Amino acid sequence: DMAMFMTSNGYTKDDILEKGDQISFPESVISFFRGDLGQPPFGFPEKLQNIVLKDRKPYTDRPNAHMEPVDFDTEFPAFQEKFPHTTFPDFLSYKLYPRVFEDYYNHVQEYSDVSKIPTHAFFFGLKENEEITIEIDDGKTILVEMVNMSEPDEKGYRQVFFRLNGQTREIDIKDQNFKSDKVEHKKAEQDNEVGAPLQGKLTKILVSEGDQVEQNAPLFVIEAMKMESTITSPQAGEVSKIHLTEGTMVQQDDLVVELG
Repeated sequence: DMAMFMTSNGYTKDDILEKGDQISFPESVISFFRGDLGQPPFGFPEKLQNIVLKDRKPYTDRPNAHMEPVDFDTEFPAFQEKFPHTTFPDFLSYKLYPRVFEDYYNHVQEYSDVSKIPTHAFFFGLKENEEITIEIDDGKTILVEMVNMSEPDEKGYRQVFFRLNGQTREIDIKDQNFKSDKVEHKKAEQDNEVGAPLQGKLTKILVSEGDQVEQNAPLFVIEAMKMESTITSPQAGEVSKIHLTEGTMVQQDDLVVELG
């Protein structure tokens, strides 16, 4: 995750060592240097660990000493109530990776079990008049034939026509390659302006206008490539304006929080 973070933002080793106190690292990287996966044989490089953790204290013992015990008798039924038709292994997956499991569960609820689709069709789609079979269960096979599709509309949606076991069907599909005249957000340019360090989704804003914040106080969370990064304040001050809302897709340097 550290390598991906550095590569996507163009950071070098010297950038991290010299300007790391101004960089907001992904939560997974912070967790690693805190010791959530244990301690390396000769310890962490102290300077790098301090840069990543900033004001957070690292563990000096086993990470599970800091975990709350799991009450399986109460938590598993509550989990199944929130996520119907799930199993105990699903519950364990959720406890380990809650956000990843929830995304997976919602994807299955919306699209069913896409692992049944042949690999080539899943990744590249079907050509016109191409036909495939999908075994959805033991002894249950459906025949899917791609007929044609329309040009994208102003919102980027195409009408896709296909035959399912000989019956014609039509669905609207968003063309992910469609280029629209999207709104360009203002970029962070001043020292008191805090922007997104990378392209992703603004999942959570942790402050409100008028709040007083200290240096390194968490301001907002960006999710990219399944990694969450908590962006912190580069200086102490008052939150004078929040420019974007939760759920907004942001580009690198898009202005999110302005400090007074």
